[in-house]
Amino acid sequence: MKLLIARLNHETNTFSPVPTPLSDFGARGPDYDADAYQANKGARTAMGAFIDLAEAAGAEIVTPLSATANPSGPVDAQAYHSMCQRILDVAPGCDALMLDLHGAMVVQDSDDGEGDLLERLRQRCPGIPIAVALDLHGNVTQKMIDNADIIAGFKTYPHIDMYEAGQLAGSLLLQKLDGKIAPALAWRRLPLMTHTLKSSTQSPAMRAAVGQAIQLEEQGSVYAATIMAGFALADIPAPCISVVVVGKDQASAQQAADALAGDIWADRDGFVYSSPPLADAIRTARRMAEQPGLAQAECGNAEGPVLLLDHSDNCMSGGTCDTMDVLQEALAQGLGNIAVGPLCDPEAVAKLFDAGEGQSITLELGNKRPLTSLGIEKTPVTLSGTVARLSAGEYVITGPTYRGMKCSMGRTALFDTGDVQIVVTEKTQEPWDLGVFTCVGVDPASKDYLLLKSRMYCRPVFFPIAKGYVECDSQGVTSSNYDLFPFQKVQRPVYPLDADVTF
Repeated sequence: MKLLIARLNHETNTFSPVPTPLSDFGARGPDYDADAYQANKGARTAMGAFIDLAEAAGAEIVTPLSATANPSGPVDAQAYHSMCQRILDVAPGCDALMLDLHGAMVVQDSDDGEGDLLERLRQRCPGIPIAVALDLHGNVTQKMIDNADIIAGFKTYPHIDMYEAGQLAGSLLLQKLDGKIAPALAWRRLPLMTHTLKSSTQSPAMRAAVGQAIQLEEQGSVYAATIMAGFALADIPAPCISVVVVGKDQASAQQAADALAGDIWADRDGFVYSSPPLADAIRTARRMAEQPGLAQAECGNAEGPVLLLDHSDNCMSGGTCDTMDVLQEALAQGLGNIAVGPLCDPEAVAKLFDAGEGQSITLELGNKRPLTSLGIEKTPVTLSGTVARLSAGEYVITGPTYRGMKCSMGRTALFDTGDVQIVVTEKTQEPWDLGVFTCVGVDPASKDYLLLKSRMYCRPVFFPIAKGYVECDSQGVTSSNYDLFPFQKVQRPVYPLDADVTF
């Protein structure tokens, strides 16, 4: 048995000004062939699970590609086609294909990166079974359903079950190859654009929907059931939530998908996030910090900092990681003893390194990536302070997502203005770990406030040291305020952009 196993991941924010060239699909670009195998063998990725299953089955394995890039703007067309070609070239002659995809990839010349790839594979390899593992935020399309045999997605956000999703999809494929099952694939998409903050599997509506899907699997009613929350920050026809079911026959699979979708629609307001004004969020944070010995239930340190989660500029949703709105409002309201991290500003990093440690400097910081897709112009903020520390910006993740992975923020400087210590980096970076601060000598637990360019992934490692948190929605390309986004391709009516929507 010969199995093709490959990984191609990108979540595309079509409003993001951050480009997505080939070089972004890995530390040094994509991994190919033996390098692709080594990058995933033993890793907690869906591709890692595929490899383990294939080796346990004694299969011959080909791994033409492993490529993943942080969320950003549409993928460079030439890069996309060259990566797809790597898979297409070796697919003929294989007995089955196992693909670790995202599900929300938009390319400069295609609104449906995954669907186009699957369609080309089906045309080149007719009759060859295809199993796909998807991210929970995939925007599933009919083309994806028509050209795959098995689809299973993550059931956690923050994502800590990438391996398990691959294990489920891959094991079903092997059972199909052995003739033990004849799976049927069904789906139902809703006219509902969810907010990412409400796709957390700790959010009541999403938790209930995923719980129902898990219950169906545990009861044996279906082989796999996935709630695909979708990724709404993409101007494509349907960046919407959907339900995908792998069942024992087409009728029962469709019935299960329809029932799950109906329950989601009944609870649709639970998938919509309403942002408080930024000034109100900062006032809430100040009150929280001034209350002695009181910690929010999710947080673990009554004497720790309050987290200011700048989810409008989250690089893991395509943010520029350089907007200054939240810091400006915090300073305007008199907040102090703040640590910010990370702020991506390569130009400022160069000036800080040129000045050297211990030197005083005045510089223009942040607000340098134009938000032209939103029609928003921002001006860099002039701040004076000291170059407190220079660093290579490297750390190792200790939390549950990508535990053990070494991260590099590029050259990194700690800029100290007195009231604020700002971690300034050459690269955008999700604050995966306390190492964002400790790599430049900052103890984050000692601060009154931590301003994090994060929506969700910071929570497993920062909540235990924090007193509480507030979600800060400013004007950025990952805002929860859909009024900021000039959607043109989205099929209307759709909730919550439109009030009068039927399902």
